[in-house]
Amino acid sequence: MTGISEPRQRQGVDHVAAGLVACLPVLNRYIKQGIDQQLPYPKLPERQLALLQYVAEHDGATVHKAAGALWMMPNNVSALVTRLTEAGLLERHQDDTDKRVARLCVTAEARQRIGEAEDVAARQLASALRTLTDGDLDALGSALGALEALSRRLRDHSV
Repeated sequence: MTGISEPRQRQGVDHVAAGLVACLPVLNRYIKQGIDQQLPYPKLPERQLALLQYVAEHDGATVHKAAGALWMMPNNVSALVTRLTEAGLLERHQDDTDKRVARLCVTAEARQRIGEAEDVAARQLASALRTLTDGDLDALGSALGALEALSRRLRDHSV
């Protein structure tokens, strides 16, 4: 016996899920607004940004792999690749073993932009975190591991 009844445990999961659903969009909007206001170049559409971030984390990914990871159709990803390539943010390289396959890589300019956006977001969040109580900050710090695990689970589609 675990000491926690199933209905109570379910209630806890539902409560945490509802809290995250309420808080995460607010945090996301706050970060995006700060980035949009502080960076000198135009904001990329959401899907282009998602593709760029995926390729930055998975250098050499194929269109098919990116499409699966982003839950998009390969032809839509291919169109995004074309736009990002024309903008100088993404490069296509022919696969060494299969010349029909293109490997995707972000350009140096894209890496710089991603880094700048991450720096703005980190500074913005750090500023907000400094206004919290020590207890709230400790609680958030303790939750980071669990949030990272949840992110991996969602990203890997294994929920």
